[in-house]
Amino acid sequence: MLGHVNNVIWIDYLQEARIDMLLTHAPDSRAAELAEGVIVVRHDVQFAAPLGFRPEPVTIDVWVTRITAASVTMAYEVYDETPEGRLVYVRATSVLAPYVFSGEYPRRLTDAEKDALAPFLADPDPKLAPTKVGPAHRTEMGHYPVQVRFSDVDVYGHVNNVKYFEYFQEARIAHMAKIWADAPTEIARVPMVLAQVSVDYRKPILFRTQPYDMWSWVASIGRSSFVIESEIVDGDDILSRARVVLVTFDPQTQKAAPAPDIYRELLVAHMPD
Repeated sequence: MLGHVNNVIWIDYLQEARIDMLLTHAPDSRAAELAEGVIVVRHDVQFAAPLGFRPEPVTIDVWVTRITAASVTMAYEVYDETPEGRLVYVRATSVLAPYVFSGEYPRRLTDAEKDALAPFLADPDPKLAPTKVGPAHRTEMGHYPVQVRFSDVDVYGHVNNVKYFEYFQEARIAHMAKIWADAPTEIARVPMVLAQVSVDYRKPILFRTQPYDMWSWVASIGRSSFVIESEIVDGDDILSRARVVLVTFDPQTQKAAPAPDIYRELLVAHMPD
């Protein structure tokens, strides 16, 4: 609505850059299996500045910050070089784990894979503030059925990590629409942008005709920001959890701006007791 690149598309950009690093820039083919033979354990994404539509490409740096026996942490910075210096749009990290999709189980990194990743080890770590989703608050108002589409999954029936962001976005929009429904009609709608998103991937979401359940709730409220937390479940199994920081936004200044008091009152009314 504001002409900014959508948060879901940013995750797609990061995925493309990560795969390009492993398939194109790795010293040999030993990293090739890690391009597709991994699952995402966690994404942390910080949106530093909006990026609008344009024909020119944007630059993405990708590097490895940590290698363990069974995971690798990658960092990203999306930016433009300007006469005034580097203009950063997004900083992010991803924790990836090698996975045997045919057998549905994680595995350890091989020594050859560690050697192939070693040239990408670098500082600095973006050091994004760690976030954790609080206790779930499930109400009918925050419920959203997640219908997995056939185009969302890979050959093994697993939903791609980018699609989780799309599911959380769909549920968040539906939840916010219910909250704002009680706002007086004369109050102008205030634009909002995402400042930070953290997603934990607990268990793979698989293709099926029956929808999964998602629950969202207002976790905290600031002067010009608030936090929405969500979880996708299958019965008693938590499949994924997300924490999203949203900021009320002034399109004229392209900066955060306090929302009308009625917005804050509506959010407070829907916070867990």
